[in-house]
Amino acid sequence: MERRSEAAQSRGGGDRRSPFDRFVEQAELRVSQAPFFFICAGIVVVWLISLPWWTDLKTWQVAIHTVASVFTLLLVVLLENASRRASEASQEKLNVIAEALAALLGSSAFDDPELRTAADRLRDAVGLEERH
Repeated sequence: MERRSEAAQSRGGGDRRSPFDRFVEQAELRVSQAPFFFICAGIVVVWLISLPWWTDLKTWQVAIHTVASVFTLLLVVLLENASRRASEASQEKLNVIAEALAALLGSSAFDDPELRTAADRLRDAVGLEERH
């Protein structure tokens, strides 16, 4: 019987991601494209042009700093979440490749102790990131 990793088993069928995970994926997609940059640049330009309508220079500066700080905090949290999930997915793929390679080495290593040692070391390395 074929042994599947926990991540592979969890992908059994359909999209089981949470609404938050789907939101993060869409946010990452939108933020990483040129239109988002131009929207942000447009906000800065509008802020710069709005200087004559503000009576206090300090309030004008605080307005952009507050908006930028809140927006930056939210984006950092969303992008870190997306980065963590991408890293976990990549690591799972590497683990599956390593497991398959170790199995292949193991099946070919009957007469070669060096190859058997390499297969054992590869099996030991799978999941190493979780142990450190």
